[in-house]
Amino acid sequence: MPKIDKEAFIKRVYVLVNEMKVPLIDAKTYHRCVIVPNRATVHITFKYQEGEDSRVKGFLGLADYYHTVVIKMKDAFYIPIGSILFELTC
Repeated sequence: MPKIDKEAFIKRVYVLVNEMKVPLIDAKTYHRCVIVPNRATVHITFKYQEGEDSRVKGFLGLADYYHTVVIKMKDAFYIPIGSILFELTC
């Protein structure tokens, strides 16, 4: 499996976030954010592969569907919904 450029992945997600008008919270907007995957009843991970925008759009569609925000931490994006945690990584 080829290695994916993390910067290109993050830029692509930002582009799709702007296109889909999904609210995104990142280190520029929050002071401190702690996500504990072990506390979630369900933890679903989306793994981005270069050129597969459908996975990113599906992930962002969940935020739109649940009327919530996407949180960016380091090189991953999260959608916390109650006891469910959706994660998008590369």
